[in-house]
Amino acid sequence: MALDDASVSFVTALAADPPPPFEVLTPGIARLADATLAALSGPGPEVGQVRNLRIDTGGGDRIRIRTLRPKGAPKGVLVYFHGGGWVIGDIDYQYDHVARDLVVATDCTVVLVNYRKAPEHPFPAAVEDSYTGLVWADDHKADLAYDGAPLIVAGDSAGGNLSAVMTQWARDRGGPQVDLQVLVYPVTDCDLDTPSSLAPENQLLLSRDYMVWFWTHYLPEEEARTNPSASPIRADSLAGLPPALVYVAECDPLRDEGVAYAEALRDAGVEVTLDEAEGQMHAYFQMAGILPGYDTGLRRVADYINEFIAGRDCG
Repeated sequence: MALDDASVSFVTALAADPPPPFEVLTPGIARLADATLAALSGPGPEVGQVRNLRIDTGGGDRIRIRTLRPKGAPKGVLVYFHGGGWVIGDIDYQYDHVARDLVVATDCTVVLVNYRKAPEHPFPAAVEDSYTGLVWADDHKADLAYDGAPLIVAGDSAGGNLSAVMTQWARDRGGPQVDLQVLVYPVTDCDLDTPSSLAPENQLLLSRDYMVWFWTHYLPEEEARTNPSASPIRADSLAGLPPALVYVAECDPLRDEGVAYAEALRDAGVEVTLDEAEGQMHAYFQMAGILPGYDTGLRRVADYINEFIAGRDCG
C-alpha cells in the first residue's frame, strides 16, 4: 500500500518550500520545528487536572514532568515518553496534545517525562531520567490513580525505545512492575541498514540520514550503540517483560526493527500484538489535527489499553 493521500499532500507541501536538510542543522535550530508543528496541531482537549512538577534526577539535575488526570476516576497510570531522536521533542509541544487525547480516550492519568536531550546530555541521560520518572509515577500511584492501579509505559520513536528499555530496567532492577507496554514505531536497534531503512520510498519525514544524525548526537561511539539500554533488541533475554503492542508504520525507515523486536519478544514468550499503520509515515503519531492517520493511530493505542484494563478488572 502506498503513502496515504493526506501524507502525500503534506510531504508535497513541504517539498514546495523545503526546510534546510535536517542532518546539517544544529540541534538548537532543529528544535525550532517543534513549535511550528504544535501550532498546526492546536491545543488538545480539556482534561480534569494538569500539574507541572520538577523531580530530581539524582545527579544534581532536575527534570520536568507533567501529570494529566481525567475528569472522572482514573483507571490507570500511563507514563508516556515522547519521540524526537533523543535530541528534539518536548512535553510542551505536540506531546501535550497527545497526552490529553490519551487521557480522554483511556481515562488514565498520563505522566509526561521531559527527559534531558542530547547532545548536551548524551546517552544514558535520557534512559536514567526516564527511569526516574517511571519510579516517581509508581511511587505516586495512589495520588495519580489508586493503589494497585496498572502502570503502563508508552512512547513513539525514541520514546518507544525508552519505553522498551524501561521494561527491561524495571525487570532487572526489581521494579517497578510495568503491566503493559505500547511501542509506536520504536527505535529498537542501531542497525541502519535494514531494508525499510534503505528503501528510497521511506525517506520522508524521517530518513536514514536523519537517524545517522540522531544517533551521532545521542551516542557518538558506534560500538557502544549495541548496549541494550540503547538497542533493546540486543538484550541477553527478553523473557519476563510485560505484554506489548508494537505498532509500526508502513512507510517508515524504522518499520523492520519494530517488527523484529515484536518477533523477538514473542520468541521470548512475551504476549505481543504487532500491528501496522497502513499508508502512514514516521511521525504521524504526533501530528494531531494535521494527518487523519493520527486519529486512527490514537484510537488503536487507546483500544489496546482499554481492552487490557477491562480484562484486568474482570480477572
